[in-house]
Amino acid sequence: MDKKGLRNKYIALREQLSHEQIEELSLQIANKALELPIWDKTYYHIFLSISQKKEVNTEYLLHILQGKDKSIVVSKSDFGTGELNHILLQENTVIKPTKYGIPEPVSGIEISPKQLEVVFVPLLAYDRTGNRIGYGKGFYDRFLAKCTSETVFVGLSFFEAEDKIIHEIIDIPLHFCVTAQKIEHF
Repeated sequence: MDKKGLRNKYIALREQLSHEQIEELSLQIANKALELPIWDKTYYHIFLSISQKKEVNTEYLLHILQGKDKSIVVSKSDFGTGELNHILLQENTVIKPTKYGIPEPVSGIEISPKQLEVVFVPLLAYDRTGNRIGYGKGFYDRFLAKCTSETVFVGLSFFEAEDKIIHEIIDIPLHFCVTAQKIEHF
């Protein structure tokens, strides 16, 4: 199946999930993520979930990061350039949804992608070798390409891996993907 077909498939699968299922699976994913070998790091980038798109609710992971006193970074999208700017999440950081429903910081201290040690990556689908499919705008591929070679990329998914996703040279693979049942290591 091509990328468009896979996007449609996983958008439809997400649509079938109830609010309660999303919350339960998201909590299980956060608890499973505690088994990852990443918790000795300092700078963690996390995406803030778009509830209308029925994404994994990262609020549970956010609480884990806060409880472990980690430096948490969130993104602000620039649809003009197709780039993400990265803002340190602080107590006084104001988060507002954009016209696309993306919760984003209004302003704050910018952090370079080179400082990030772990990035939790949104996705629609992934395969057994760590290739992922997002919404198709390339924001995360451009962002991940700016991180260091030591940065760990962790996908979060409600669903199991596809056998193979046809990827392009610009696609950046994951190191791990966490589902409610398991952690895939690539």
